[in-house]
Parts: sequence; C-alpha cells; structure tokens
Amino acid sequence: MLQENSTDQDQLNCFTPVLKQIINPKHALCKLAGQINWLKLERVLSKEYNHDQGRPAKPIRLMCSLLILKHLYDLSDEELIEQWIQNPYYQYFGGLGDFQWKQPCASSELVHFRYRIGKEGEELIFTESIRVHDDPPASQGSSTKRRGLKKEKRVYSDTTVEEKNITYPTDTKLYKAIAKTCHRIADQEGLKQRQRYSRTIPKLLLAQRFRHHPKNRKKALAAQRKLKTLAGRLLREVDRQLTWSGHRFLYIDFLKVGYQVLAQQKDSKNKIYSIHEPHVYCISKGKEAKKYEFGCKVNVVWGESALILAANHLKENVHDSKVIEPALRQFERLHGYLPGEFIADKGYRGKGEVNGVKVSIPRPPTKSTSAYQKRKNKKKFRKRAGIEPVISHLKSDFRLSRNFLAGVDGDRHNLMMAVSAFNFRKWIVAYQERMKKWYQFFSTIFNQNNLCIKIFIR
Repeated sequence: MLQENSTDQDQLNCFTPVLKQIINPKHALCKLAGQINWLKLERVLSKEYNHDQGRPAKPIRLMCSLLILKHLYDLSDEELIEQWIQNPYYQYFGGLGDFQWKQPCASSELVHFRYRIGKEGEELIFTESIRVHDDPPASQGSSTKRRGLKKEKRVYSDTTVEEKNITYPTDTKLYKAIAKTCHRIADQEGLKQRQRYSRTIPKLLLAQRFRHHPKNRKKALAAQRKLKTLAGRLLREVDRQLTWSGHRFLYIDFLKVGYQVLAQQKDSKNKIYSIHEPHVYCISKGKEAKKYEFGCKVNVVWGESALILAANHLKENVHDSKVIEPALRQFERLHGYLPGEFIADKGYRGKGEVNGVKVSIPRPPTKSTSAYQKRKNKKKFRKRAGIEPVISHLKSDFRLSRNFLAGVDGDRHNLMMAVSAFNFRKWIVAYQERMKKWYQFFSTIFNQNNLCIKIFIR
C-alpha cells in the first residue's frame, strides 16, 4: 500500500533535530535535491503500488534517493543503509525534515524496489539526471520558463563489458557447483542419496592444483573426468527423485543448466559459465591484461554536452554494428528526436546509415579528400576518443566494473543507475566550480577593502 507523498521539509519538530538547522544549505546534495523533480517520480511510479491493500510502503522519494546515492558514492546496499543513519545530507536528500536515528529500510527492500520500478522507472531516473542540467535551475513548483538542453547533432558511442560477479569459470568449478547444489536440494527436499562423495570430491579438487605443470597434467585431467562423472551421477539421481515430488518445478532451471554444462564441449556454442548466472557470456575485447571477460556487453552514447544520453545492455555477444539500431531506438524514446550523426570507432564498421542517421567511423583519406575535410574528420574522431575516459569513470567510480546484482534485470539496472549517477556527478562538479568562482570573486572584492568574510562551501 502506498503512503502519502513526502512530508514538508520546512515543518518544525519539538522532539528531534530539524535537518535544515544542522546542515549547510549550500551543500551540493541540498541543491541537487531541489533540482530533481521528485513530484514527477512519485506521480509516475505510484502506479506500481496498490493504494488500498498491503503493508504501508516506504516513500518513493526515499527509495529513489537511496538508489541514486548508492551509485553516486559507490556503496553497497548494506553500506548505504549504515551511512544513511550517520549522514544528515543523505537524509535531507531523501526528503526527510528531521534527523533520524533508525534505518530507513532493510537492505533487501532495495532489491524489491528495483524489481518494482523496472525498466520504466530506471529510464525515468536517467532522463531526470539529464534534465537537471537545464538552465535556469529547477525548483519545485517554479513557473520560470526553461531553456532546455540543445538537441544533439552528433553523438559518440562505444561498447564495453559489464563484468558479472562470478569466479573465473573452469569445468572443474562448474562440476563442483553442480554437486554442491545437488546436496543442497537433497537436504531441502528430504531426498535420500546413495552416496554424497564427501571425501572423494575434495581429493579430486586437490588433484587440480598446479594442473598446468607437465608432471601434474595427466593426473589433473583424470581427476576432472572423474569429477564430471560424479556430478552427472548426483544430478541424475536428484532428477529421478524429484520426478515424484511436487516441488520439481522449483528446480527445472537448475536441472536444465546442469545437463547443458555436462554436455558442452570446448567448441560448443552458447556455453554456460556460471550455474547461478547462466545468461553470462564470454567477451574478448583484445585487452592484453585481461584476455576474456565474463558478463554482458553494454553500449554507451555520449553527447557534445558531455552527458551520457543513452545506454543499453545486450543479452547476446553481437557485433558492434548491430548495437546501433537499439541504441538509436532508446535515444529517440528518451529524447523524442534522432541525432544527425552517429560517430563510433572501427569496431562499428559495416553500416553507413541506420534509420536515417549517418554512421561515421575512421577511414583512410582518399585522393579526392581535401585538406579541410581531413582536419574536420581528425577533429571529429579525436572528440569521439573522449568517451574512453567516460567509460573508465563509470567503471571506477560508479560500480560498472563489477555487477553484484543478479540476473538480466540486474545488468540493466546497474548500467542505468551508473550512467544516471555519472550525470548527477557532472551537475555536482559544475555547481562546486560555480561556488568556487563566486568565493574567489567576493574574496577579492572584500580583501581589497580590508574586510573578512567567511563562506562555508563544500
């Protein structure tokens, strides 16, 4: 059941400290809280709630602010909840009027809220991260005419890998995971196993040590074959006994994945690399330090305004030229128009135009290419290279380097919130730069008149 909208933050309280009296109103988070249109988020996302039945839900603004803060400051769900209690600026950003001494919610409620808002809610937060850069600044209920961001004539694109939080996959690890899961299912369902191989499996795993050494190679391969035999034996035994159980439908996915792991070979297509994340696929981007990455490929679209304007994840490892069309569809859905030119690197070669948008990639100049065109193309593709540090910041600062969220939905959510946090951080940095210039300006004026002022800026 959905509660009423956020409370008034100007309301005084006789029993608890009022946040506006203990925080700096010029802090970047306070200004950003006034810039975001929370009423729109509450109005759109409220349709995902039942207004008459169920336990009262947490306010939508509070939950959305937690998702933003999580990626803005690179925190896990548990760390975010702990720091929220200690940080009054986090609480003010979440719409509270007085200081709280208890947790805003359980960390598991963030998981349920992610599933609740879905793709539409994530894109709504993302579009809001772009809208806050409009000029003049937004305010709740303001009637000031807004200029809005200019339409992008050119956009720049690149792909990267969003790695999943899984161990480096090997056949031995997969067979061990199958055996371990079979033991867990047998314990949960009360199935009787003829043998659990509790001593044999650890001995076979021990034989895998230093398997690349020539003296250990033969022994390790024999142990791997034996482990595969035991994993298949345990899997088939559980499958036979679950046939007469009413809970078989709970383990259908695991049984399907387990049989596929046992059947796959070195040259098989659509291989399984993780038991609990079977949708993960292998990507090779040609990196010297990291030859293979396991996760999903993502495409990021960057504009001349230095903001990320679109981002989408790919469920399959396809050629970069095939990501242009879904990227442009998302761009048009979010912004209502298409750019004039789509600039990418040589990995996107194969298409010169998609949906009326010109696709430009670096090519050697021809004999008929003028010096002016050479300079123009050189400048254009140098500008495209600016997306590389953007992706590096997404990975190092906004939790895109390793995705800890489960499933395909977790891949999409982690990407959309990372790019949203990047755009919000852009606004915060721009605001801090403006305040720094104002501080220097007023300091110069008052120092000339031998006056002292104190301006607290963070």
